[in-house]
Parts: sequence; C-alpha cells; structure tokens
Amino acid sequence: MRVRPILAAGALSSLALVAAACGTTTTTPAGGTTTSSPNGTTPKGSGPVNVAYAASLEDTMNNAIGPAFNQATGYTFVGFPGGSTALEHDISGKVKQEDVFISASRKADIGLEGASNGNWVSWYATFATTKLVLGYNPRSRFASQLKTKPWYQVVGQSGFRLGFTNPATDPKGVLAVAALDTAATRYNEPALKTIAKDVNDQYPESALVGRLQSGELDAGFFYTVEATAANLTTVSLDPVAETGPYTITVLKRAPNAAGANAFVEFLLSTQGQSLLTQLKLTVTNPPQVVGSPPTALSSVLPSS
Repeated sequence: MRVRPILAAGALSSLALVAAACGTTTTTPAGGTTTSSPNGTTPKGSGPVNVAYAASLEDTMNNAIGPAFNQATGYTFVGFPGGSTALEHDISGKVKQEDVFISASRKADIGLEGASNGNWVSWYATFATTKLVLGYNPRSRFASQLKTKPWYQVVGQSGFRLGFTNPATDPKGVLAVAALDTAATRYNEPALKTIAKDVNDQYPESALVGRLQSGELDAGFFYTVEATAANLTTVSLDPVAETGPYTITVLKRAPNAAGANAFVEFLLSTQGQSLLTQLKLTVTNPPQVVGSPPTALSSVLPSS
C-alpha cells in the first residue's frame, strides 16, 4: 500500500510550489489543478510505474518528484517507501515486484546482484547524496543547549530522549550509530556508545518525524532532505560528518520497463536534477554508474 505522509502546512506548501514550478498550472472545471508538461507537448506514457524507494525520500517523492514526473510523461508514479535493507529483502523474496529501486545504500544494490541473489540488479547509479543531521524539538528542555554546545555533549545527558532508525533495516540507522561511536571515541563521551547499542532508541523511519514533532523525542538523526521537507530544526554533526548516497536502478523483470526507464530519465534530467537541488539534495553529476545500464538510458547515464 502506498503511504502518503501528513506534512506540516509550510512543508507541504513548499514542496507543492516546487512541483508546480515544473510546468504551467491551470484550473480544471472541478476546481482542481493540472500542470502541463514543461515543453507544452502532450505526455505520451501511460500506466503505473512502481518505485520502491528509501523512506527518507517519502515527502520528496510524493509531493515533488512523483507529481512532476506524472505531468511531464503521462505515466503514473506509485511509490513504496521503506528502509533500503528491508526493501532489498522484499525484492529478493519476491514480496514486491517493482519497476525501479531507489536505495540509500549501495550495499542494498549489491545484495540484489548475481544469480544467487536473483539477478534483480545488473547496474545502479549514484545520483545524489545527503548529509546526516540532528533534528531536535525546539520546545525540548535541551533545545537551548543544542544551540550553544556541541551535539555530542548534549545527547548523552541523563533524560535526553534520542531516536534513530534500526541499523539492521535502514542505512540511516547505520550512519547514526557510526556518528555516535565516532563522537564517543574522539571526544571521550562513553555514554554515546551505550546509546548506540540501545534498541529502545530505535524507531521505524516512518514514525520518527512524528515522534519528534509531538514532543515524544528531544532529537533524532535525519537526512537533510527529509529534515528540510518536514521543516525540522537541526544542528550539524560536524566535525563528525556522515553522508548517505542515493542510488537508482531498473529492476530485472520490471512490469513496466518503458515507464521505469522514463522515470530514470526524468529524475536524471535537467528538470529532475533542479528539483533535487531545490529539495536540498547534493546532485552527483554525472551520476556514478556501476555495471552496464541499458542503451535506452545512454542520454542520462555515462558508461561505467
């Protein structure tokens, strides 16, 4: 089932404006809006394009990339968000039969390569990166400290409620644990190592933003792209820098291979990259390709 997030009004308006900027918006007789394709031509594609993607991109995909892709091509974006490792297992276990896989970990792509893994992935391309940051609730009793002290001196204090995703299913959780362990060693903060191992601090990626905004958590680890979409207040983890890559591939036996190629072409086009940049992703240009993508994508993907 496709998951649609509930956004703060500011975040939703911001993403809607980004999507609308991709074409000309007109009012329909029913009072809704439609957006023409950027070059004024009639979209030629049809049918759903099923995209399994890292849940940290949920707002970005549902409210910006997906609608813009629909209007530009005529295809219908259908998104299935989840932890990248969890999605990898779903794909290899044939729980999901998707067209496109967008991962926040190259390991998830590698885990789908080769005959022993079903040959689901024969190539993938890194198209963008995002930084890991600490998002915090401005009403937290620790908020003033996070504004004035290094984050690693604050999150280990007694009573601080910190959240991150499960490293067994989500690459962002792996980066969060790495940041905690690095800071613990570098700055002699042993409490951070204890936090990194505490499963009680682990939450589903889809629930983390809501728990923070409700005040259940004081802070959590997020990617810049999702923190921006949700209007979270953040502090940098510098000098402990952790960055996550985003990769894309068309899965073997994709039900809508033509639509899958069209989605990759759109995401890596000038229009798609402009959207990614506006949404605070750092575009990898040209994309870093591993393997041999189909010739149909030669206009947007260089040979590896």
